[in-house]
Amino acid sequence: MILTDTHTHLYSEEFDLDRNEMMQRALSKGISRFFVPAIDSTCTKAMYELEVNYPENVFLMMGLHPCYVKENYVDELNHIEAELAKREFIAIGEIGIDLFWDKSSLEIQKIAFKHQIQLAKKYKLPIVIHCRESFDEIFEVLESERSDDLFGIFHCFTGNFEQAQQAISLNMKLGIGGVVTFKNGKIDQFLRQIDLKHIVLETDSPYLAPVPFRGKRNESSYVHLVAEKLAAIYGISVEEIAKITTENSKAIFGI
Repeated sequence: MILTDTHTHLYSEEFDLDRNEMMQRALSKGISRFFVPAIDSTCTKAMYELEVNYPENVFLMMGLHPCYVKENYVDELNHIEAELAKREFIAIGEIGIDLFWDKSSLEIQKIAFKHQIQLAKKYKLPIVIHCRESFDEIFEVLESERSDDLFGIFHCFTGNFEQAQQAISLNMKLGIGGVVTFKNGKIDQFLRQIDLKHIVLETDSPYLAPVPFRGKRNESSYVHLVAEKLAAIYGISVEEIAKITTENSKAIFGI
């Protein structure tokens, strides 16, 4: 059984004291594919080191997280373009719009999001979207860029059924993580109406740990708890969930 964590910040300093042990726990549970999003230029070195240490398992994205779209965002976008010109990446991510922390930067967040979508099209890469309290704004940008070469993952999907359908119509898979195990997560109420071909698994570790670890540090080994929850929702085996969602991840990332 092969499980895939399509979104995990393995380079986070929260893993500095036990990163290898954490990785071994995941590998021992059949989680052997780890897709790692960028935040900003400060994490690039740590991401490359991670790739060197786990060359068979770790796949890197490049992008500017919306919470890090600040006054220097043009410099950050230039860094992304320079890295993309140097080497291959698996996706552009994580990118998007976040209005939970800072609404004042909405306009430059939109500019950065749109620019990175266009980079993804140029390099024929998927995008991995961060959306927090910003579905309308995200969809506005996505609809303006709608095309056959726009595709990717709606990371940590927490929207409603209608928003899920709109995301799918834009060639997006839904990234399902620990929130699906929360009592107030809500997505479990309609998820069975979504064909499994549209779903991938993720942890977003070290954030958003699933029950029974909610509120504690998340790690990639916990993706099996997400798979177990989906197995219960869809009424099929964990092995079947693993197979389908891993195939979905291959369809997006091409690997």
